[in-house]
Amino acid sequence: MKDASPQTVYLKDYTPFGFTVDEVELTFRLAPSATRVLSKIRFSPNPDAPDRHFFLHGENLKPVSTRIDGAEITPRHVEGGIEMDAPDTPFTFEAEVEIDPAANTALEGLYISGGMYCTQCEAEGFRKITWYPDRPDVMAPFSVRIEGDVPVMLSNGNPGASGPGFAEWHDPWPKPAYLFALVAGDLRNHPDTFTTMSGKTVDLNIWVRPGDEGKCAFGMEALKKSMTWDEKVYGREYDLDLFNIVAVDDFNMGAMENKGLNIFNSSCVLASPETATDANFERIEAIIAHEYFHNWTGNRITCRDWFQLCLKEGLTVFRDSQFIADMRSAPVKRIEDVIALRARQFREDNGPLAHPVRPQSFVEINNFYTATVYEKGAELIGMLKTLVGDAAYARALDLYFTRHDGDAATIEDWLKVFEDATGRDLSQFKRWYDDAGTPRLSVSDDFGDGRYTLTFRQHTPPTPGQSDKAPRVIPIAVGLLGPNGDEVLPTTVLEMTEPEQSFTFDGLTAKPVPSILRGFSAPVILDHASDNATRAFLLAHDTDPFNRWQAGHDLALDCLIAMIRDGAAPDAGYLDALHRLIRDDEQDPAFRALALGLPSQDELAQTLHDHGHTPDPQAIWEALETLKQARAQAFHDTATRLYAQYQVDAPYAPDATQSAARSLANAAMAMLTRLDGGTLAQKQFDSADNMTQQLSALSALISAGRGDDAVRRFHEQWNHDRLVIDKWFSVQIANAPPDKTAETAETLTRHPDFTIRNPNRFRATLGALTMNPAGFHHASGKGYALLADHLIALDPLNPQTTARMCTAFETWRRYDSDRQALIEAELHRILATPNLSGDTTEMITRILG
Repeated sequence: MKDASPQTVYLKDYTPFGFTVDEVELTFRLAPSATRVLSKIRFSPNPDAPDRHFFLHGENLKPVSTRIDGAEITPRHVEGGIEMDAPDTPFTFEAEVEIDPAANTALEGLYISGGMYCTQCEAEGFRKITWYPDRPDVMAPFSVRIEGDVPVMLSNGNPGASGPGFAEWHDPWPKPAYLFALVAGDLRNHPDTFTTMSGKTVDLNIWVRPGDEGKCAFGMEALKKSMTWDEKVYGREYDLDLFNIVAVDDFNMGAMENKGLNIFNSSCVLASPETATDANFERIEAIIAHEYFHNWTGNRITCRDWFQLCLKEGLTVFRDSQFIADMRSAPVKRIEDVIALRARQFREDNGPLAHPVRPQSFVEINNFYTATVYEKGAELIGMLKTLVGDAAYARALDLYFTRHDGDAATIEDWLKVFEDATGRDLSQFKRWYDDAGTPRLSVSDDFGDGRYTLTFRQHTPPTPGQSDKAPRVIPIAVGLLGPNGDEVLPTTVLEMTEPEQSFTFDGLTAKPVPSILRGFSAPVILDHASDNATRAFLLAHDTDPFNRWQAGHDLALDCLIAMIRDGAAPDAGYLDALHRLIRDDEQDPAFRALALGLPSQDELAQTLHDHGHTPDPQAIWEALETLKQARAQAFHDTATRLYAQYQVDAPYAPDATQSAARSLANAAMAMLTRLDGGTLAQKQFDSADNMTQQLSALSALISAGRGDDAVRRFHEQWNHDRLVIDKWFSVQIANAPPDKTAETAETLTRHPDFTIRNPNRFRATLGALTMNPAGFHHASGKGYALLADHLIALDPLNPQTTARMCTAFETWRRYDSDRQALIEAELHRILATPNLSGDTTEMITRILG
């Protein structure tokens, strides 16, 4: 267990380690409860370090022996590790420690999952394996020998000697300890090869538990597509002889980019048509690409310290988004990314957990693997690309790879590359990295004598620890439409740098309709007073797909706010505009399915709060249900046609074309279920030959109140498949009515298939509760108490997952006083738990403010 009151770490206090590491040799003698780890590390004094303090991190290690240059020594044990006197010349440090993988429920360091040894060392897990300077700026080549009674033993790099009971590995590329990986167990491989652009053959493997071999083909194809794309678009070639992926059931994250040995949460790599949905396939494709792209943006160039986490994660998220946009539909991908950004990162920026993309301090680094670091970090890369242009972006990236290959770099290094490649001064742009909060961008316009002026004002509200925010550079992509819908100004990027700034367009014969923030060119909240007629016009005519979707989204948002706040009926103008769009067969079916999506309960709650109203979760849910019912009635004939028209007769393929058709057909089915009580959904459930169709039908049946039999049959059919049963848990809670949500979740936590120790199952159950806001925020407070009970139970086992799940409470201050009191009581109950982990203590303390 970590100290419940750990020290704050500050960016300003960074100093390099007093020694460099020339090479690392590790030997693992595997035993479930008593693994021996022998380390032999060659150190040299670091001429760039201000002092020679020799401190090595270590947690939960049982010391056996310690030597320097062959002589036994007794190190001083201090908080978090050991320290000792070190020579002023190069020396060899040797240690033997014993660790207990079987007891490691935190899933950090070396642990056992389903009989398989595996590791997770990012961010600070390596210190649970052996004594080491566990920081990302200490990089070295690793040689590893694994000894054990298991058939497959894997580590980073290229394979060396092997034989009965042992395997050796060597990674020639210097890496920090957080990229170390080891996997050993009874595994089966799905093999393939890839020929790089220089003609080198790379062996590829996806390693799985026996029985999962048939779920690897899609992941392997995604890997090969990623390798090809990275060569073509970024000029990056793979640099080892072998690339291994391993699927692990018990894993806190989605996946990990360890050099040459990526470890994946099994949900992020295993897929078959029968067990995975279209959304699962796309997520797998993106995550495999993300982890592979880290080979250069994260591994070959890593981050100097954990404050620079966004350097590797933001850039790599941007790259995987580019990849998916190229593989599928670029407009749909952009809309999906913005929906996710607003749902997670805007919420984070607007509450007690707000922090800069590059924080200035942290207590537990695990708590900063956030949407701000990842998704907002990626938006910053996109803005840079927009500001400098595609060609200059490519030049800057080439320079980045050339200049910093093998480095542990910083945000300053990254921006300096762009300044040197483009000649631009990016000192103002750097505020995006340093300042928390989402800028609010308001706009007004004026027209006269053929001249049209747009005036923008920017303001970023205060966030914890940052009250005043200087103006940022904001790229605003704008187009202008004439009264007949023709585009009179194609997309033009305006560069805003002042608190208030005007831009003028001449030679217009009539007042245009502006299309502002095209492609969501900056992560800001746009406040543009507009009526529903203008929004309907943009929905019908805008040439920018994102702003067409945004216009429909804003129509729905205004409609719902009026229903919640004023008791208004569903807006006929919104219904008519949306109906015209969805029945237009010239439009991408995936785009139409997205257009049928409605603002989330959380977005509606935040919008009401921002306008001075206390959101009522029950009223929000009822308004959404009323509007969904009105749409079903108004679109009945169209929905019937779309459902029939977009049935896929060909053999299942998780490609963009089929996925788009299924998404629109299932959206139509959901509408029709509201009118036929579930007859069509039952028919689809009974005949479905793929998980997308089966799960969509099950969801519709549960929502219609006739899902009991289907729920039972689904479990009988899939109780042998752990990933599908995760879906079974989630779908019941996600579709339960608000007064039954907590009760449904509590019942499922008592089901024999529920386990608190598996992060996937925990998130599938308690996470699903938090993602059903009306149910979670039910006035009874049952949802709050249920989550708190399970967080208290989970924390001693897995602090990292516990802390991340605490974010469900981050918006507590937006609600009424009764709900606030209920949540605050649960937060204090968690905080009062004896021996609460540092991870969870920090998170709860920040949420309480």
